[in-house]
Amino acid sequence: MEALDSDDLDLRVTEALAWLPLAYPHLDWDWLTANAKLRDRQNRLGFVVELARQAAAREGRSQLEEKLANRIAKLESSRLVKEDTLCKESMTRAERAWLREHRSKSAEHWNLLTDLTVEQLDHVVL
Repeated sequence: MEALDSDDLDLRVTEALAWLPLAYPHLDWDWLTANAKLRDRQNRLGFVVELARQAAAREGRSQLEEKLANRIAKLESSRLVKEDTLCKESMTRAERAWLREHRSKSAEHWNLLTDLTVEQLDHVVL
């Protein structure tokens, strides 16, 4: 939760966030979701879990994919309209403008300025 709440996080750590739901699917999801909502970080959590879901699907881990899809569904009702970054508040206006045009559909859905995709996570997924 602390990493998700960081204003500026090392890119390698940000990439590793999607690995956590894959490696530890029995996280205390109720605590994590509640704390993400308290800090207005549910969009970050939703996006990270979506990346993990995509990785699980790619690996043919259908049970885990379904479990993660259920977690995403629970976050949908509290998705924020406010634009955010994925732990990179220090990006410039030019970077922000570029990402608005070049982010993935998932990042756009979660209102995040990031170009991180599941294809970039081969080195962090199981």
